Amino acid sequence: MLVSQAHSFTQQARLAITLAWVAGFTNIISLLMCGTAVSHVTGTVSQWGRDWVEGRWGLTIFTSFLLGTFFLGAMLSALCTETGRRRGWESIYVLPITLQALLLAAFAVMVEWHDPAPAATGGTLYAMTGLASAAMGLQNATITRISGGVVRTTHMTGVFTDLGLESVQFLYWLRDRHRDSPPLRPFALVHSVRAHPTARRLALLGSIVGSFALGAGLGAVALTHLSHWCMFPPVLFLFWIVVLDVRAPICEIEASSLGAGDGGLQLPDAMAIYHLRKDRGRKGRVHRLPDLLSWCARLSGSVRVVILDLGDVTVLDANAALELRALIKQATASGRRFVISGISGEQYQTLRRAGAGDVLDPTNLCPDLELAIARGLSLLEADVSIAS
Repeated sequence: MLVSQAHSFTQQARLAITLAWVAGFTNIISLLMCGTAVSHVTGTVSQWGRDWVEGRWGLTIFTSFLLGTFFLGAMLSALCTETGRRRGWESIYVLPITLQALLLAAFAVMVEWHDPAPAATGGTLYAMTGLASAAMGLQNATITRISGGVVRTTHMTGVFTDLGLESVQFLYWLRDRHRDSPPLRPFALVHSVRAHPTARRLALLGSIVGSFALGAGLGAVALTHLSHWCMFPPVLFLFWIVVLDVRAPICEIEASSLGAGDGGLQLPDAMAIYHLRKDRGRKGRVHRLPDLLSWCARLSGSVRVVILDLGDVTVLDANAALELRALIKQATASGRRFVISGISGEQYQTLRRAGAGDVLDPTNLCPDLELAIARGLSLLEADVSIAS
């Protein structure tokens, strides 16, 4: 989940359902115990403006503190992900989610120490709200980065705005379909609705709202019945996500030695071959693909044709298919060609069914490495001919 971008509806919905409830849970606990919301900053900015104009400097300092901690959390997320990207970490999002879990763990300790009856004040108020606000800023920035700006999980303003826009698009689609097509049987209509991108987008947005609301409800119930221990469920949940992500093995990308040395194939400098290898120390477990987009961005600009050997990868699920689709689209946009080797006919059909068929050129999918190299050389020759 935290290895690479969330390209598919399923991945984005999983992120929303997984983490939006944590934001709703944290926000309601802060609201009930500290009297202030921490998962979003719209109301905080409004309060800051009013306090500043009215000269209530104590409240102005407090709201400025909340804005600063949320901003600091977002900066920490960007620092972690950018550092991981530059250093080639396999999973650049595990660290910010771990930091969020640690911040919420510190917040949980403060909740345990504080009597939930009176609202927190003084230094306790600053400590509790600062920890929770930084954690929310960190989560929002991290999920925004993973989803490519599609998913927000800590505030609902943009979600409801998108719901309004998408609802109109969906209603127009239903009307136009009724006019232009004969009536469908109930099962066919349900299948058509489920496959429509606007309906899927509505489902995604609805899942975010529902998950956030569920988290708020669970937080209120937990504060009533668990009291001092109420924040431990989301903290344990976040650590569980991190552990699962770290334990899942990730394939490694290795540069091929076929074109190097005296015994190599003497391939052109504009061609590169890479192998996707399973972790030798973690055999017997299903491996995930690494962050292919970050790896592709680090390739030398002189490389115009890349052969990616998947012969060691036996399972290509829907998420892997969409990672390959995103990789090919990014490479095409930058003028680079990708040839995939080690793809069987069954795997090709799996890629097509998963939604990657629109960018997959069958001639650039080869069953073995030798054929892929020949195809790569052919692509280079074609590029030279066009350039001349």
